[in-house]
Amino acid sequence: MFKRVLIANRGEIACRIIETCRRLGIESLVVYSDADRQARHVRLAEQSVYLGQPPADRSYLDQERLLAVAVAHDVEAVHPGYGFLAENAEFAQRCHDAGLVFIGPRPETIRAMGSKQAAKSLMESAGVPVVPGHHGEDQDDITLAAAANDIGYPVLIKPSAGGGGKGMQVVHDSSGFAPALEAARRIALSAFGDDRMIIEKFLSRPRHIEFQVFGDVHGQVIHLFERECSIQRRYQKIIEETPSPLLNKKLRKQMGDAAVAAAKAVDYINAGTVEFIVNAELEFFFIEMNTRLQVEHPVSEMVTGLDLVEWQLNVACGKPLPLAQKNLSPQGHAIEARIYAENPDKDFLPSTGRVHRFLHPPTGRDLRIDSGIDDGDAISIHYDPMIAKLIVHATDRAAAIKALRTALNGTSIFGPDSNIRLLRQIAADAAFAAGEFDTTYVDTQLRSLVAAAGPAPEAAFTLAAARFALDLVASATSDTRDDSPWNLRDNWRLGGGQALTIQIRARNGDVREFLAVPLHDELELRAEGQNYRAKTGDNLDQVKITGDGVIISGSVWRYDDACLVAVEDSAFRLTRVSRFDTDAMAADDAAHPGSPMPGRIVAVRVREGDKVDQGQILLVLEGMKMEYALKAGVSGQVGKIYYDVGDIVEAEVPLVDIESLHN
Repeated sequence: MFKRVLIANRGEIACRIIETCRRLGIESLVVYSDADRQARHVRLAEQSVYLGQPPADRSYLDQERLLAVAVAHDVEAVHPGYGFLAENAEFAQRCHDAGLVFIGPRPETIRAMGSKQAAKSLMESAGVPVVPGHHGEDQDDITLAAAANDIGYPVLIKPSAGGGGKGMQVVHDSSGFAPALEAARRIALSAFGDDRMIIEKFLSRPRHIEFQVFGDVHGQVIHLFERECSIQRRYQKIIEETPSPLLNKKLRKQMGDAAVAAAKAVDYINAGTVEFIVNAELEFFFIEMNTRLQVEHPVSEMVTGLDLVEWQLNVACGKPLPLAQKNLSPQGHAIEARIYAENPDKDFLPSTGRVHRFLHPPTGRDLRIDSGIDDGDAISIHYDPMIAKLIVHATDRAAAIKALRTALNGTSIFGPDSNIRLLRQIAADAAFAAGEFDTTYVDTQLRSLVAAAGPAPEAAFTLAAARFALDLVASATSDTRDDSPWNLRDNWRLGGGQALTIQIRARNGDVREFLAVPLHDELELRAEGQNYRAKTGDNLDQVKITGDGVIISGSVWRYDDACLVAVEDSAFRLTRVSRFDTDAMAADDAAHPGSPMPGRIVAVRVREGDKVDQGQILLVLEGMKMEYALKAGVSGQVGKIYYDVGDIVEAEVPLVDIESLHN
């Protein structure tokens, strides 16, 4: 086994690899950029080396620097994780040439599968069904547009290199093809250094199902069953599970055999994933092969009891696979939910800032949290916005969904916006429970899913008020240095009692006011003519309320003036309103559009003095692996453009001034 491994990655996957290496007695060497100096993967590893500036091409994609670090520190192998250089054949070859073991497939395999054009041709020759489309070497704009017309709209424009849905564009008619192709190429070049495209027929109501495959240097290739990955937004998976609720025994066998045939066609070694699209008629088509470990590999680990990173390391050392296909049998059901720093209410705009508290239930055999973030860490604009993966395991799918709902109800991010509330609604949705969904599910149901959260119930307001009041009383009586009354912070007033006024606000703006009166070991809550008694429950997070014929019990976690209340099988974010809080919101000035997110200007579509129409694209921003087109809110003439291509901007700063032509 290796003694020292360089992990050429960051964040969650670097932390995941470190854990297995540590268990196996392997020393981990990690790298970091300026943005990651205090990152969790740097804190966990035995050794870390500075790479360069935050942009990936100046740090995590700098092959020269990475290889120099590996050689200088006497590492034996390089684990690329996923993303960055994980599927870069040139980097794999250069590792080999430098005498290093690349923990992944051979360079020629990565090269063959990294080009979706070549991969589809190879799969066709191997008898694996493929999606109809253009995957030739001719990349001229006119040729690609003609191919789209021949295939028939709608079509999917997909970067030939890379994965993760980055750069993929659905085009419904010929008028939208050119701008979509331009955007896809720009994203692909930035993310993968390769702007070649393929054009595919877009299948309606498809299911995305992938098979985990593994091969060793002794010629053995197996699969570790499927993963259902159809819950996506913008082709980025957000919930994955195994086994798939769609597949029957016969179809699972056919697809598993096809996945192994695909891997054998390229003499596959190490971990990989064969990805299929399944249509409404249960016909399956090969779409791509990811020559790396996948983000969603934990669900496979949960049902097989295996450590796939350990398998990767052993195979890279030349050892045979420890199990044959006939010896593999999945147990139970596992579901993974990806937690992202983004706001579903605002078209999934990325969110940045410091994670003051990452709240989640205790982990164990059937609950796992994979994350590159700890309390106090910051989310920057430079990398993927994924904060963590929450994975549950249970005996069957119904029990797994119940476990997922419970875990998500006890999970929250205090700091940047996150998609946790959307994940809760998906987990509670009847269509998801019934397995009746496809890859369009989130896009088509987003508005109803967000609206389904509904207003916070009165019980949530009451529990939140009790939590804040109990904490205020506890701090007033315990955080004193002596018995002087001047050190007490119990809200005592001359001529009055010790009543506390607590105002609680929900996300939708609803506000409730409570009067709390501290008693000996509990407090009295008064609201709208009702009286309650509140006290801490069996654990510090639990609050119990009785009175007026009701009994309310729930868990409440708080950070500063924000709290998460888990009650009535749901969870709600509530805020304590400061007496000085005016809740003022700056007006949206359509004539002076500002940046909706932190990011980098990648395109400016207008010039000062140009006349623009309402809805016209002014410029394009890129941040956290997504693009946002800033559009004119009014018609007029462009006055001032404050930034140019390549500039980094913060959220909410003015970008363009538009002058009315009627003045």
